[in-house]
Amino acid sequence: MNEQKKGIQVKEEVTVTKEVTSNTTVPSKGWRGLMAKKWAFPAIYMAAAAIILTFMWVYQDLGSSKTADKAGTEIAKTGTAAKDLKDEPVNALPVVAATEKMQWPVVNRNDVVAGIPFYDTQASNEDKQAAMVQYGDTFTPHTGLDLVRADNQTFDVLAALTGKVTVVEKNPLTGSQVEITSSNGMITMYQSLSDIIVTQGAEVKQGDIIAKAGVNELEKDDGVHLHFEVRESKDGPVLNPTALMAEHE
Repeated sequence: MNEQKKGIQVKEEVTVTKEVTSNTTVPSKGWRGLMAKKWAFPAIYMAAAAIILTFMWVYQDLGSSKTADKAGTEIAKTGTAAKDLKDEPVNALPVVAATEKMQWPVVNRNDVVAGIPFYDTQASNEDKQAAMVQYGDTFTPHTGLDLVRADNQTFDVLAALTGKVTVVEKNPLTGSQVEITSSNGMITMYQSLSDIIVTQGAEVKQGDIIAKAGVNELEKDDGVHLHFEVRESKDGPVLNPTALMAEHE
């Protein structure tokens, strides 16, 4: 009997052992089966990538918030956004030539009369003849407007536009002359001058006195006068000063 009981006990132990062993290996087989699937690794990779991207977005949002807060604090302290002072122009001439209307280069338009007029290709033949300058046996179209006083006295010459004095010189034919270049490139020329009070490189404003009217060799028949000329740019065409100053008559 004892031998039979022992046999039965051993059999039961063996059966229990097999059951326990079978139960403990199920989970292992389950993970192995899951990892054996083709979609397992891509799914894990995508999940990990999503987590990393989430952390990056959160970090960037925090950084942006801190920057915005710092900028807001700076503006609150100074009343304006910070800017690089090296980009600020120093003693720069105001850009007004584009909006300025050309004025007459004299104190009072009624104090002067026209001498030799500007040669206008669209004018009548009579007006064209009046706008020719004779020097010896040569006739040349007049590229400016001569202004004289009825009493042949001198008068102040004013800057017709704001700009920089780019030329101060004396020419054997046209006399002492000054050129002023505006910020838009337009050039106003003043010839037959005396008593020039500006220097090359100086900045002048519209209406500043630059010289007095004088005489020159080319237009000596006009006596004391100002030859006023306007060019669109350094190498550009001459313009009719009378048309440009018409609104200031």
